Amino acid sequence: MKRLINQSPNRVWRVGLALLPFAILLLLYISASEARLAENAYDKLLPSFEQMGDAIHRLAFEPSKRSGDYLFWQDTGSSLRRLGLGMLIAASLGMFLGLMTGAIPLLNASFAPLLTIVSLVPPMALLPILFIVFGLGELSKVALIAIGVTPFVARDIQKRALEIPREQLVKAQTLGANSAQIILRVLIPQLMPRLIDAVRLSLGSAWLFLIAAEAIASTDGLGYRVFLVRRYLSMDVILPYVAWITFLAFLIDYALVKISHFAFPWHAQQEGK
Repeated sequence: MKRLINQSPNRVWRVGLALLPFAILLLLYISASEARLAENAYDKLLPSFEQMGDAIHRLAFEPSKRSGDYLFWQDTGSSLRRLGLGMLIAASLGMFLGLMTGAIPLLNASFAPLLTIVSLVPPMALLPILFIVFGLGELSKVALIAIGVTPFVARDIQKRALEIPREQLVKAQTLGANSAQIILRVLIPQLMPRLIDAVRLSLGSAWLFLIAAEAIASTDGLGYRVFLVRRYLSMDVILPYVAWITFLAFLIDYALVKISHFAFPWHAQQEGK
């Protein structure tokens, strides 16, 4: 008798099972929304899809009467610019710190404990300090993402560097490679796909830092808009914005997976993907 833990769905069933929870959530929302709107046509808690479509159409395809901008696209562009810049800085610093402390024992002894302590500092607690030091402009928002994500990336890369078999480093040295050549030719090629994985895992935290920074001090951005319209209980704007943020996060994650598979196919085979 075939046990449940040994049964795997085929490709068609896998797609169907993946879509099933979304379909159930969608049906539950539609049912609850229709029930509330039937009792009160002006209910704002669970707007219909038509109401949400009208709100997003107004923000995305009609210029603002105050500024003339298309607010939805302006918010998206601002948030993606801050997120991209913050993640680029975090990935670069995290790779450098993790590589150095993972490859060079003397640096590991000096800076690994400090890196561990820094990674335990809640980034959100630093937000007021960042606003005081860097002001309320773009720099403080980008800095929050960089400061929040860099320790995670650095520690992950450090751990991955220490996991690389010592035999590879010894073999490179017997072939005449110096420390710089070992880092460039042995460690970095193996750590690059790990860096992409670390960036993927930290995307959720990066979005959290971005939304928080935009909610407190900003004049545009997806987080700013969500917290602005909450005063008016405009769930017809908030829910599509949350769905849009989730979709953008999914697209970024998907793009990173494809880049990793294309640039480092050996890593995907090694991980069984």
